[in-house]
Amino acid sequence: MADRPAVAQPDVDELEAHLRDQIDALTASGLAPDEAFLVAVRRLGRIDDLSREFAREHSERLWKQLVIGEPHAARREPAGLWTALLLAIAAGVGLKLPALFGVTLSSDPDFYLRNAPVLVLPFLAAYFLVRRRSGAATVAAVAAFFIAAAVVLNAYPFAEAGATEPLAVVHAAVALWIVTGIGYVNGDWRSGRVRMDYIRFTGEWVVYFVLIALGGGVLAALTLGVFSAIGMDASQFVAEWMLPCGATGAVVIAAWLVEAKQSVIENIAPVLTKLFTPLFTLMLLALIASAVVQHDFIDSQRDLLIIFDVVLIVTVGLLLYSMSARDPERPAGWFDTLQLVMVAAALVVDLFVLIAMIGRIDAYGASANKLASLGLNLILLVNLAGAAWLQLRFVRGTVRYPALERWQTSYLPIYLAWAAIVVAVFPPIFAFA
Repeated sequence: MADRPAVAQPDVDELEAHLRDQIDALTASGLAPDEAFLVAVRRLGRIDDLSREFAREHSERLWKQLVIGEPHAARREPAGLWTALLLAIAAGVGLKLPALFGVTLSSDPDFYLRNAPVLVLPFLAAYFLVRRRSGAATVAAVAAFFIAAAVVLNAYPFAEAGATEPLAVVHAAVALWIVTGIGYVNGDWRSGRVRMDYIRFTGEWVVYFVLIALGGGVLAALTLGVFSAIGMDASQFVAEWMLPCGATGAVVIAAWLVEAKQSVIENIAPVLTKLFTPLFTLMLLALIASAVVQHDFIDSQRDLLIIFDVVLIVTVGLLLYSMSARDPERPAGWFDTLQLVMVAAALVVDLFVLIAMIGRIDAYGASANKLASLGLNLILLVNLAGAAWLQLRFVRGTVRYPALERWQTSYLPIYLAWAAIVVAVFPPIFAFA
């Protein structure tokens, strides 16, 4: 309870005193001490419900904690804050280290694009490993993945302007983000609950990072405008230092904000999901209608297939984010039915894309891009099909909501495995072209 920003230390002391009184009374009535403890805790209520009541009664505490920090929270957070600041600075410095060997962002942008995942994400993983006080085995496992990715991305002789290099970079970023989750959960990767915690963190991290990026964009524009007004050109400083180093450091700072200000963003998550789920459902239904009316439009344009894949990935992400923000004990309602429609529509769109992709492979032959997209869509098809079936059973009341969470969290290793295959196996198979 003390970790909840809406609950002050005197509130915790009062709750503890009440809990002890309940235990004493129950023990005096004849219950064993452990039974009395369990009954008293049950009567006291769930932590989330208690925190919500305190938040309603003392809403000003949340705003103070968001802006300046409550005194009792300030005593807990400096270690995490200083760790985040030091690693954010280290991330910015690490990004510029290749310049010591003559490799700058302007002289060799391909080097930075190829190595972006292994230049940025290690510092985020280090933040979690330090904060969780992870053991040597967990640190070694995470480090091994990053070293392997760095070796593959830099040792493979990728052809210039080839397809396998960007595929490897994108899938390396996905794989290493999932690997970073091993540090987040402190090696307890087999637990579905902690996997869902990392999914929740990912959604909240995206919200904070986008907010930081918007502020950084405004700061960069103001910097350019101010220096331009006094006759100085700051464009090189902004392009070479401010934006890349700021974005790199923001990766770590956004993670600290998620953990330090979690209760505030948790109030935003349900709003975001309930806002965008109907909009994405309408868009998917419109895509289905367009495909039926104009059945050949998807076959002739490769860019459309890429856009549809992005839409499907965002849909799955939205579904996961809404799951992470939902009370698993709440019965099915209208929003769950709407999610079922969204998942079913996404499933139909995925089938259209698969049919079009198989047609393109038959007409033009296989390539790294086509097979990577085909594999991704097959994985999404199984994911969406399982999610739709379980969502239908939940809406009908034949399965409990945790079954949906277990299905999604158990699917994460499949995405990691596929990303690793595209990074390590695809380039040599297609002669690094």
